[in-house]
Amino acid sequence: MAFVDQVKINIKAGNGGNGMVAFRREKYVPNGGPAGGDGGKGGSVILKVDEGLRTLMDFRYHRHFKAKNGGNGMIKGMYGRGAENLYVSVPEGTTVSDETTGEVLGDLLHEGDELVVAKGGRGGRGNIHFASPKNPAPEIAENGEPGVEKVLKLELKVLADVGLVGFPSVGKSTLLAAVTSAKPKVAAYHFTTLVPNLGMVRLDDGRDFVMADLPGLIEGASQGVGLGIQFLRHVERTRVLLHLIDMSGFDGRDAYDDFIKINQELKQYDESLLDRSQIVVASKMDLPTAAENLQTFKKKMKKQQILTVQPEILEISSVTRQGLQELLIKTVTLLDKTPVFPTLAQRVQTTEGKMYQFDGDKQSDFEITREPDATWVLSGDKLERLFKMTNFEHEESIMRFARQLRGMGVDDALRARGAKAGDHVRIGKFTFEFVD
Repeated sequence: MAFVDQVKINIKAGNGGNGMVAFRREKYVPNGGPAGGDGGKGGSVILKVDEGLRTLMDFRYHRHFKAKNGGNGMIKGMYGRGAENLYVSVPEGTTVSDETTGEVLGDLLHEGDELVVAKGGRGGRGNIHFASPKNPAPEIAENGEPGVEKVLKLELKVLADVGLVGFPSVGKSTLLAAVTSAKPKVAAYHFTTLVPNLGMVRLDDGRDFVMADLPGLIEGASQGVGLGIQFLRHVERTRVLLHLIDMSGFDGRDAYDDFIKINQELKQYDESLLDRSQIVVASKMDLPTAAENLQTFKKKMKKQQILTVQPEILEISSVTRQGLQELLIKTVTLLDKTPVFPTLAQRVQTTEGKMYQFDGDKQSDFEITREPDATWVLSGDKLERLFKMTNFEHEESIMRFARQLRGMGVDDALRARGAKAGDHVRIGKFTFEFVD
């Protein structure tokens, strides 16, 4: 199965059902009166974790999700049926953000986690709610509230406790295959691993952890070169990094330069990645020149300043299994005392916080523009929502909408902009004359 870790989807919650205009005309009900019921609530769109999913592949072919609308109100004060919520399954480790605003809506990490990403519209009120001593038989009913519509960005960041980092072909896949039952592709060429591979490591003492073999980094990865961006997205959730360095020297690379370059890429993507516990794993120690290269590497490491804490260096050979048990024990011990780190998106969201503003400025509820044909155009979320919830089949509903516009200050704002009686005013596709 192809691995997909980033997609955009369109979601639309259900509209609320329309309220009903109806009256009681029963033989033994002397006064009659309004009896129009309310519309039902529209269905919400809810993302839910399904532990059986490992990728966002399904969303490549199905990107539009729409919940059902609520039922309309009925006679005799009967309410319309509420629509069922639409549940969309996502894998563990999915971060959800609003594509338009960039706001992080939530992190879905565990089986059964749910996130309401689009709330269904409330049902419109029937005329039974608008009766008053002045108007005991109102012909007023609301249409249902429109459901929320959004474009979401889903990012899958693998849930691994330990991440294997390093240049291509340093032995990450070989190590994962040696200590877990995972079967990553292993071959004698660069970029064998194109997607993250996960494996469960179980120790004899009963402790266990999830290890991820992540796509190899190269210089410039934090700017999108090679597979780096895919790798860096997934390393955010890891708590301990095993930094593999090839000590064989067969590729002609300098081990210390490799160490510095990888950590510089981590720093450029997110400085906090350098705060994670890191163990330097000297790999391929079964090869002839590895021991000599390791001694040179250790001397240079004494002068490194990119990490605040000098990392421990362990020698391994995945082929001969040299040092693997010691590596696993030290890794799980380090995990036991290492906390969970927030992702970059979570920290940005926390830092930015929320801004609360006084809602007393009525101009913020609507906007006025003028088109070349001299038509005034009204727009704005609140105004357009009131428009959509108005039933224009009944004159009393139209008059109520006119009073709502006046209360919002639309009439005064139009006069201030120079509108005169008889000018055309448009909301959406609905055009009417301005009456001063």
